[in-house]
Amino acid sequence: MTTETIEEINIDEKIKKEIVEPGKWNVIFMNDDTTPMEFVIELLMIVFKHSRESAEKVMLQVHEKGSAVVGTYMFEIAEQKTTEATQCARQQGFPLGILMEKE
Repeated sequence: MTTETIEEINIDEKIKKEIVEPGKWNVIFMNDDTTPMEFVIELLMIVFKHSRESAEKVMLQVHEKGSAVVGTYMFEIAEQKTTEATQCARQQGFPLGILMEKE
């Protein structure tokens, strides 16, 4: 039978942990002369879960200012919603521009 000696080890240095929250991303609709306002409102309600009133306000901001943030999400969710909304617009034949940018 063997006898093992366990030596105590002291670590003098402390490990510093930095927790960084993942960044959020804005999804932005761009104005164009082709996409109907009603389609933009429906897209905001279906994909981005806006109320009718909120969707109308955002749509007017896109129309009047040229662009508007329609939602702010974690990267993966923003990417998924951008892709889904772009596909819906293209299927209907509309050139609606949808961008993502870091908040």
